[in-house]
Amino acid sequence: MRIVVHGQQAFGEAVLKALLERGDNVIAVYCAPDKDGRPADPIKTLALEHNLPVYQPASFKEPAVWAECKALKPDIGVMAYVTKFVPEEFLNIPTHGTIQYHPSLLPLHRGPSSINWPIIMGSKKTGLSIFWPDNGLDTGPIVLQKEVEIGPDDTLGSVYFNKLFPMGVDAMLEGVDLVAAGKAPRIVQDESKQTYESWCRKDDGKIDWNKPVAEVYNLIRGTNPQPGAWTTHGGKELQIFDSRMGTASGGKPGEVLSVGDDGITVAAQGGSILVQRVRPEGDKKITAKEFIASSGLAAGATFG
Repeated sequence: MRIVVHGQQAFGEAVLKALLERGDNVIAVYCAPDKDGRPADPIKTLALEHNLPVYQPASFKEPAVWAECKALKPDIGVMAYVTKFVPEEFLNIPTHGTIQYHPSLLPLHRGPSSINWPIIMGSKKTGLSIFWPDNGLDTGPIVLQKEVEIGPDDTLGSVYFNKLFPMGVDAMLEGVDLVAAGKAPRIVQDESKQTYESWCRKDDGKIDWNKPVAEVYNLIRGTNPQPGAWTTHGGKELQIFDSRMGTASGGKPGEVLSVGDDGITVAAQGGSILVQRVRPEGDKKITAKEFIASSGLAAGATFG
């Protein structure tokens, strides 16, 4: 099949590389426009290394962009991490349509931060979906889905890079094979179960130490490494990354119960958090031990 790949960044690059390595007939690549002062997107770099034509439209809503794609005579479109809206006029150009990757078990967690929110909400599992996109937001019929466990100490980073990223590349190829074999299903999503969450942004990462300790820990895990959970100390912001559930209890919410080589133990409702890596305002990420030394933090101080 004549394949057009749409993608961005590391995941898009990985899908393109996997298709090329197994000998699929990729005829063109679509990716986001270049940004001034920034390196080229890695999927663009890989495409050019393989002498593939690269298209970077500012919008997919223009008839001229549709005509350009029609001229390629594609059989299937493969969307691997695409942030721009792509209308059905473009999606339906390939003979067999377009399939897309989404890192959640649709219809759950539609939206752009679909890995953060299940962790923040304390879910024990999530997954990925390969689906047929339409004009809705992650609403099209499902081709296939894969589940992954969210472990008690998993973070956004570990769930994505260790689980959903490699599994997603394989699932995209599996989806292509199903389409090529004429066996790709179109399983309509159950709208009664749908959820949607918008971007997980900085404001969402603000820690309320008065909340139950499990909720605080889930927030830290679900925003590590992006956008980063945060609190305040000495009137300045302090981002918190690597952490564990603490064994100490007592103290007022946000109170530093102890400091040591293993980290900073902070009280929350019903327990404590052992903070191991932070980023002080205007600084880089450092270990909790380094922060203790540079700030003079001691037991009895308060976060938040």
